[in-house]
Amino acid sequence: MDWKLSHIDESGNVHMVDITQKQDTERTAVAHAKIRMNKETLDAITQKTVKKGDVFSVAKIAGIMAAKKTSELVPLCHNLNLTNVDLEFKVNEQENGVEITATVKCVGKTGAEMEALTAVAIAALTIYDMCKAMDKGMIIEQIYLVEKSGGKSGEYKREQT
Repeated sequence: MDWKLSHIDESGNVHMVDITQKQDTERTAVAHAKIRMNKETLDAITQKTVKKGDVFSVAKIAGIMAAKKTSELVPLCHNLNLTNVDLEFKVNEQENGVEITATVKCVGKTGAEMEALTAVAIAALTIYDMCKAMDKGMIIEQIYLVEKSGGKSGEYKREQT
């Protein structure tokens, strides 16, 4: 494939892509992250005994806030008028971890993939921050786009690996 970099002009200068002429469409993006930890840390999270508070509630708020602030964090990322952001946390006791899924929706000229990815990354970092006193060895991994819909490029669904 011959890819042209959309954020570089003919002279090699960085610029924000002009999306003025693009049509507004309904867009959805779903992203995933995982954080692994020791069993005692996972137990403290699920039993709500972490000293800093309810880890999942705080991480959910952090993820929502992060999605809303993505254009301030990622250079050249467009500011989106998000219509919904939701995060889910699934405890995986076999791996002593938590799987995080963010679903982001908007109606606009560009997709919400970066917002969904930012949401799961910051939710995972928040879990780490709230639990680091008990477990500095936590591992944040597997941050990826699960699926997206809307826009000119249409549907994308990650194949299971």
